[in-house]
Amino acid sequence: MAAVPSGCGWGAPSVALLKLLLLLGAALGSALATVYFREQFLDGAKWRKRWMNSEYKPDFGKFKLTAGKFYGDPVLDKGLQTSENSKFYAISSRFKPFSNKGKNLVIQYTVKHEQKIDCGGGYVKIFPSNLDQKKLSGDSHYYIMFGPDICGSDTKKVHVILNYKNKPHPIKKLIRCKVDGYTHLYTLIIRPDQTYKVKIDNEMVASGNLEDDLDFLPPKKINDPTVKKPVDWDDRIEIDDPNDVKPEDWDEPEYIMDMSAEKPGDWDDAVNGEWHYPRVKNPLYRGEWKPRQIDNPNYRGVWPHPQIDNPNYSPDYSIYSFENISVIGLDIWQVRAGTIFDNFLITDDEEYAEDFGDETWGETKGPEKEMNIKQTEEEQARERATEEKYFEQRFKKKLERKTQSGRDRAVKNTVTKEEL
Repeated sequence: MAAVPSGCGWGAPSVALLKLLLLLGAALGSALATVYFREQFLDGAKWRKRWMNSEYKPDFGKFKLTAGKFYGDPVLDKGLQTSENSKFYAISSRFKPFSNKGKNLVIQYTVKHEQKIDCGGGYVKIFPSNLDQKKLSGDSHYYIMFGPDICGSDTKKVHVILNYKNKPHPIKKLIRCKVDGYTHLYTLIIRPDQTYKVKIDNEMVASGNLEDDLDFLPPKKINDPTVKKPVDWDDRIEIDDPNDVKPEDWDEPEYIMDMSAEKPGDWDDAVNGEWHYPRVKNPLYRGEWKPRQIDNPNYRGVWPHPQIDNPNYSPDYSIYSFENISVIGLDIWQVRAGTIFDNFLITDDEEYAEDFGDETWGETKGPEKEMNIKQTEEEQARERATEEKYFEQRFKKKLERKTQSGRDRAVKNTVTKEEL
C-alpha cells in the first residue's frame, strides 16, 4: 500500500482513508488479475449477509467479528473469531462459480491463533456449487482443504488435500505451521502444469509436482514380476555369530513355585479344590537366548529389483482442475477457542495475491507484535506489583505479630515480678 505523502498537509491517515487506499489498490490489482473471492470484513456487521452458518448440528460454535486482544489496526485486523471452547464450527460464503482449468488457482487467507491453540483446526475448505451450506459438516464433499492444523506436540502441520475422483488425497510432505500466537498469511498456489507451491508469510515453504507428492495415480514404474531375486543374493546386514554358544546355566523357567507361601487356614479343599503353591516370577529367568549379531561378511546390499512401465498407469493432465468452484468454508474443531480468520482471497494471479498479502497482513504484522509485547510487559508489571503488595502485607502482619508477642511477654514478666 502506498504511503501518504508527508508534505500534503493531511496529517496521519484516518481509518476511512486506509480503507479507501486498500480498496483502490485492490481495484488496480484486480484489473489484471481475476479475483473470484475477497473478504476483509471492512463493513462491520454486513458480513452476516455473506456468510452462512451451518444448521447441520444445533450446537455448532459461534463466530464473532473482532480484531482480538492485540492487533495492528482495530478495523483492518477484524476477522471471524471462534468464541466457544470444545466446539465444532461450520460456516461458509458463496461466490460466482468458476473453473480453474488452464489457469492458476491461488487460495490465501490469514490465521491468528492468539489463544496459542493446543488442539484445533485453522484450515479452509473449497467446495463445489452444489454444496448445501445449511448442511455443511465434516462429511460434506469438498475440492480442496488447505491450512494449519494443531493438536498437541505431534501435529503442527499445514494440510494440502485435493479431491480426485471423489477421494481426498493428502500431500505426502510434512509442512510445519506457525504456532507463536501472531497473525500469519497462508497461500496455496496450484498451476496448470500440475505443480504447486505453499507459502507462509509470503515465503515459500514447499513446492513440487502434484502427481509426485500426492497419490492421485498408480506409480509409473513397478517391479518386474517376471524377475526374481537370485537365490545366492544375501541382503542380511547382520547375522548370528556362529561362535557364540549358549551358557549352560541359561535355561531357567520364567515362573517358579513360591515355597515360602502357606496354605490359608480357612482353605476348604472340598469347596476351593486342592491348594497349590502360587507361582511367582523367577528372578533367575533370563529370557530366550539368542546369539549375538555380527556384520554379515557376505552382505551385498538391497537387491535392485528391475522396473518396468506400469500397465495400469495412465497420465491425467487435469488433476489440478476443478469445475464449479463456488464456496469457501470453515469446517473445524477447536478445544480452545480464539482463532481469527481474515483477508480471504481466491484469485488466478500469484503476484496479485502476494501484493494483497503485503498490503493487509504485511502492514499490520509489526504493530500487532508491538502491541502484544507492550501488553505482556504491562501484565508482567501488574503481576510483579501484586506480588510485591502481597509480600509487603505478609511482612507487615508478621511484624505486627512479633511486636504484639513482645508486648505480651513484657506484660507477663511484669506480672511475674509482682507475684514474687
